[in-house]
Amino acid sequence: MKKYELVSDYRNNESLKESFNALAMKTFKLDFRGWYNKGYWNDKYIPYSFVDEGKVISNASINKISIIINGKMYKGIQIGTVMTDENYRNQGLAKQLMKHIMKEYENTCDFMYLFANDTVLDFYPKFGFTRLNESEYSLDLAKSSIQMNMDAKVKQLTIENDLALLEQFAENRHVNSMILDVEHNESLLMFYFTVVFHEAIFYVEDLETIVVMEEEEDTLHIFDIISLNAPNVEAILASIVKETMKKVVFYFTPDFTIEGMTATIMPNDDDALFVLTKKSLLKGNFMFPLTSHC
Repeated sequence: MKKYELVSDYRNNESLKESFNALAMKTFKLDFRGWYNKGYWNDKYIPYSFVDEGKVISNASINKISIIINGKMYKGIQIGTVMTDENYRNQGLAKQLMKHIMKEYENTCDFMYLFANDTVLDFYPKFGFTRLNESEYSLDLAKSSIQMNMDAKVKQLTIENDLALLEQFAENRHVNSMILDVEHNESLLMFYFTVVFHEAIFYVEDLETIVVMEEEEDTLHIFDIISLNAPNVEAILASIVKETMKKVVFYFTPDFTIEGMTATIMPNDDDALFVLTKKSLLKGNFMFPLTSHC
């Protein structure tokens, strides 16, 4: 079997970055250029790639993340962007990259974790990872005391016109939950602003709060709430819900309680959580913030 060159941490190598991005676009339809061309790729995100004649053919990246779990800070290594060019599959390249990363970081973090889709659910247990089911946090608006604020000013933000504001909030955001949250996550948050949710960013002007959200029929999906101070969630909801909405779904672990809220453990094969740890840290109802996934 042919041996390929293993390279890592090449964020300053334009040729390899372009090749990495080409493989990501081919595999996930994700274009990283809007993120890294603006300088948001920092030293916390490190790709490990096999290269053949200057071309990235297989990759697994890590992101160093500071994670709060029940009020305590932990060092997490999140593995993501695992991909192999279709012409180089069935050679065990992803397996080699996983083993390399696990050996590299086994003594420098409290735990490793990743999110996997339904095509690779059997792959990660081979390395000792255990699947954990996250919870869905939702609010039945009919059972809540939320009253719509008809005078609220809500503005849609864009990368073109509001980049400075987005950068400020990403860098200085308030930690929303002591149950489960991440700190110093500005690089990944800017990835979601620039690549994933660039059409779903709204600013509640009176409350100086950014809400990343999408409306789907009678349900409001809130992917993140970003404020420089502790957010007043009930006031935020009053500013953004509409008469036609019946339900709000939160894609993070709330540190607040509102009448009508429920938490239900929901297996998700499209975004399944796998954890490698020596001691159990995550129990009961929880959800990693969606905007912290790499």
